[in-house]
Parts: sequence; C-alpha cells; structure tokens
Amino acid sequence: MTAEEARAAVRRHVGVEPGRTYSLGGAAVVSLSGGGQVVAKRGAGVNATLAEAAGLRWLGESGDVPVPGVHGADGEWIVLDFVAPGAPSVEAAEEFGRGLAALHLRGAPAFGSPPPGGPADAWIGLAPMRAEPRADWAEFYARDRIEPYVRDAVRQGLFTTGQAAVFDDVCARLPELAAAPEPPARLHGDAWSGNVHWAADGRAWLIDPAAHGGHRETDLAMLRLFGTPLLDHILGAYAEAARDAGSPLSDGWPDRVPLHQLFPLLVHTVLFGGGYARQALTAADAALRAR
Repeated sequence: MTAEEARAAVRRHVGVEPGRTYSLGGAAVVSLSGGGQVVAKRGAGVNATLAEAAGLRWLGESGDVPVPGVHGADGEWIVLDFVAPGAPSVEAAEEFGRGLAALHLRGAPAFGSPPPGGPADAWIGLAPMRAEPRADWAEFYARDRIEPYVRDAVRQGLFTTGQAAVFDDVCARLPELAAAPEPPARLHGDAWSGNVHWAADGRAWLIDPAAHGGHRETDLAMLRLFGTPLLDHILGAYAEAARDAGSPLSDGWPDRVPLHQLFPLLVHTVLFGGGYARQALTAADAALRAR
C-alpha cells in the first residue's frame, strides 16, 4: 500500500481532495481538504473490504456500541471515519459492557449468517472465514469454525492426525458441551483486545469486525483471550445488562471459555503456527473436561 493508492481510494469514496497521509498499523490516515480525517485500508483478500463494510453497518445500525462510519468500499479498499485514540476508563468499560449485551440481543437470522449484504466468503483478520446459515450452533461451530482450520493446520504439519483427533471429539460432543440453546446473537466475531478501540471521546469502540450470527459467549471468550483492559468491569456490566433484559448468561459460562476460544486459537494456528497450536490443543482438552 502506497500513500498515493490510499489517497486515490479516498477520492473515490469520499469525493474530496485528500491531504497529508501517514501509515497506521497497515492502514493509512488521510486528512481531508475540508477538514477531518479518514482511514483508508486495503483488504486482506477477495471480499474482505465488502465484508467489513457490511459488518460495521450491521453492528452500528442500533447505536448500542460505537463503530466507525463507512464512507465506501470496493473490492480492494474500504474508507472509514478516523476515531482518535484515548485511554481506557472504568466508565467507558462499563458502558461498553452494557452496549455489547444489547448488541448481542439484537440477534441474527441464523447461526453463521453474514451481515445483510455481506459475502458468504468473508475474513477474520488475514484468514478466510465462511459465513453460511446453519441449522444450529453446534453444526455451525463444528463445520465452519473448527473443522476447516484443523484440516488446514494438519496440511501445514502443525498438528499430527493423532493430535487432531481431540478436535473431532470436541465436534462430536458439541451439543452437550454447549450452553442451553439460545437464539443467535449479533456478533462482532473478532472481539480480541486490539479490536476494542479506546477513543478520545471517552468511549470504547469496536473496529475490524468479522461479524456474523453466533453465540454471544464467543465474543466474551475473545475478550478474555489477550487481556482486554478493565475486563472485569466490562463483563460485570454485561452480565447485569443481560440479566435486566431478561436474557441472563447461562450458568457456568466461564467454564466454556476454552470451547469458544478454539476458533480464534485455530485461526492463529493456521496463520502463525508455533505456540498457538499448543494453546489450541490445551483449549480443546479443557473444553472436554468442562463437562
């Protein structure tokens, strides 16, 4: 990505002349001639920008949690509002927890369903991700969130076939390992700490979604994966808001965190290998022991 390519994307999608441009974590922040700034980002692959744009619009339509506005997207680029960074605070964390609970309860048409207008072949970070409606959560999680990445990891030599058998056990037992049935939630889908953006306006924003219909415990498990700041405040406010809305979290949900962390750990395994393969195996063993 060059600065001129980013400015050209801004011209196409914002319709004003771009100015000063600087790099920011693989994207570009571009100043606009009439004031303000936007972020121009090239997608990881086919449909990535279209999936992100659809996901942000779907997550943002209710205003439960702030997300960047989308100026436009094409097959290669997406242009978003720039959100100035800030510092975490207890107030922002608790507001975020309440908002995330409300967002999840907005629901989705089915487990695995993409956002309206979003492609079925989407992405999570740098990895392909299938968004296809499935009959129930266990079928969806096994077929589209565990098995494809395990197969890829075996092909790469990151798991032996013997090691991979533990994931087969998890998939076979998913109906009993999962919580009591509940409707599909409207998920961010990649809610690790780096995608919770603490902003200068005093709020926590969600960025870089892999949005789809899923189980709300998956987003909560991802928040735990890499140490989101003020997580206890986020989860406490979330649990209270969900309870007040008449949809409390199922008993024992913290015991199911390893089960829901399998998806991001397997994604990291196929992308980065190394210790993530060991973590995925450990999480699979823990998921099986939780019942």
